Amino acid sequence: MSRARPTFEALPYYDEDGSNNPELLEKVKAEIARERKRLGQRVSADVDPRIPPKFPLFAKNPLLAAELERIESQEKLNAIDTKRFQLLPPDNPNATVEEWQAALKNARAQLEHQRLRTANGALMQQYGANAWRVYNYRLEVVGKSLDKAIEEINDKVTEVNRSRKNDQLAVGKQLTALERKWNELITSVIQLDIANATLEAEIQSLAEREAELEQMVQ
Repeated sequence: MSRARPTFEALPYYDEDGSNNPELLEKVKAEIARERKRLGQRVSADVDPRIPPKFPLFAKNPLLAAELERIESQEKLNAIDTKRFQLLPPDNPNATVEEWQAALKNARAQLEHQRLRTANGALMQQYGANAWRVYNYRLEVVGKSLDKAIEEINDKVTEVNRSRKNDQLAVGKQLTALERKWNELITSVIQLDIANATLEAEIQSLAEREAELEQMVQ
């Protein structure tokens, strides 16, 4: 089932009542403010009144709520303990075997970490430049594709606005012609009413004169 095309009473490209009549514009703004106050909604100039009010996120999850608050406040996250990357001996001079084994385990982990960093550095030096070139090329292709899509969308928006303006101006001309015709008809009706009233007055005057003459003849 096809849906009926919506119609709108406003013709913003044609109507100039607001610019030509500042008092009318102020009345319209006052009426809009009164309606907003009646609805009890605080609507800013850059927010559509149909958007629902803001609701709290993660109301049932305090950890996520705290994390969201930290991100909104741009507070730095201290999630990585850098102390475990330090190669330190046990604090106690008379450390036990278990403490020294823990220190040795940490040293081996640090050694493996450095070995992996060295290997990754060598791979980066050998293949990194080409990998980045390929990656940048792909980004450039994606960027050009997005720019083209944006340009096409902007062209469509411009075409829609141009078509809307042409339609509204065409309808506006018809409305202007109809309004002029209506004024002419109203003027004609008023002139006919005046002429009828004048004729009725003349007829009444002639009737009275006729009655006077009849009385004089008798």
